[in-house]
Amino acid sequence: MLLSLVLHMHSVRCVLPAAVLLGAAPTYVLAWGAWRLLSALLPSRFYQAVDDRLYCVYQSMVLFFFENYTGVQILLYGDLPKNKENIIYLANHQSTVDWIIADILAVRQNALGHVRYVLKDGLKWLPLYGCYFSQHGGIYVKRSAKFNENQMRKKLQRYISAGTPMYLVIFPEGTRYNPELTKVISASQAFAAQEGLPILKHVLTPRIKATHVAFDSMKDYLDAVYDVTVAFEGSVDDKGQRKEAPSMAEFLCKECPKIHIHIDRIDKKNIPEEQVSMKRWLHERFEIKDKLLIEFYDSPDPERRNKFPGESVNSKLSLKKTLPSFLILSGLTAGLLMTEAGRKLYVKTWIYGTLIGCLWFLSSRSSAEVLRTADVGPRRKHCVLTQASPGSAVS
Repeated sequence: MLLSLVLHMHSVRCVLPAAVLLGAAPTYVLAWGAWRLLSALLPSRFYQAVDDRLYCVYQSMVLFFFENYTGVQILLYGDLPKNKENIIYLANHQSTVDWIIADILAVRQNALGHVRYVLKDGLKWLPLYGCYFSQHGGIYVKRSAKFNENQMRKKLQRYISAGTPMYLVIFPEGTRYNPELTKVISASQAFAAQEGLPILKHVLTPRIKATHVAFDSMKDYLDAVYDVTVAFEGSVDDKGQRKEAPSMAEFLCKECPKIHIHIDRIDKKNIPEEQVSMKRWLHERFEIKDKLLIEFYDSPDPERRNKFPGESVNSKLSLKKTLPSFLILSGLTAGLLMTEAGRKLYVKTWIYGTLIGCLWFLSSRSSAEVLRTADVGPRRKHCVLTQASPGSAVS
């Protein structure tokens, strides 16, 4: 009976943080929406500065749970500058926690409010958050042939023109690496073989499109690229084989004792600009990641397993960085729910905020399709005229 109770308590450890993080969403969106309206007549830089600060408050609360509450040990290897920079963050992708790893590094540079993500398109339908991430500077992209390069480029250039600080997070693999999904891994390895690239074991073959567009758009604005390799300790089974990385729920249940993070800071002058050369460079960076992860998971020397080569720093995040945000947002949410009017506003924010976000994306997509059709029309007409020309007929 006692053992059953202990196991049950362990399984619901993630309920409190999940309830607070999700429960504070309407409070946060209301605060952001109020500022959005108040700043409508102000220069955009004022809106962006306060929005970054609001985002920092919310993400600090996230880190309160994912670092302080879980007690996870963060081990840093390599080069992490103390000061914030305009960067592109490239990392391996294996867990729903990966986006929080970017926050873990950014908060240590006082750049938490500047984090913006390149996200897969389906995430834009998330209630409340889907629309807000786009407003904060997130970029939703579709894979392969549906990737809209111009849309991404225009959005990045708009932020750069406004002098917006950029901590742009990209996962070039495009989907999570899961050792149990053998078909995904086989397809990735087959693609590498087809392209004449080395086969990778612990990461998927990276795709170049989003990384190239980001770098090409931001190269005069960037300070560096951070090449980040992450390993979650404890993600190995009894036979010593790598298993699926912890999910957010498992992480919050304190099932990950340590996160190992290796950072290579690469100056932008050392990165090739032409797409074909960058594709080779990006794959070489993932070859380096693969070697680091082979050492971490598969080293024949037990002393070298479960760590990256080189010295590590045990980086502990102070409660001063996260506790105030937790108290502010949870206190405001509790205050909102204590009155009938507040509860009605809270529920309406969930419902109407989600609907407005979905409608906004639908209208944006319709506008984009109209512009694309208008752009394709003249080109098709030009092709028809060219094919009907005398020169074309003779040839």
